[in-house]
Amino acid sequence: MEWRFIMIGLACLMGIYLVGTVLFRPFKFLIRLAAWMLLGGVLLMAINTVFGNFGLHIAINPVTILTAGVLQLPGLVLLVLVNYLIM
Repeated sequence: MEWRFIMIGLACLMGIYLVGTVLFRPFKFLIRLAAWMLLGGVLLMAINTVFGNFGLHIAINPVTILTAGVLQLPGLVLLVLVNYLIM
């Protein structure tokens, strides 16, 4: 009788662990995505502040923020090149 309770308890703990990891992974990704967006916004504001006197202005919207945040420096270079090609 004791072994059955121990096995049921271990199975419940394993189930709680599996459900917790399955539910936490998307939340962890959303937190990282928010941090990337914050970093992208800061990088874009810095580029616009520093190079604004030279006529370089990159629009700050969700697409450019994600590009600058996820790709970081190569993303900023990409946005600057796209800005020069379009303008």
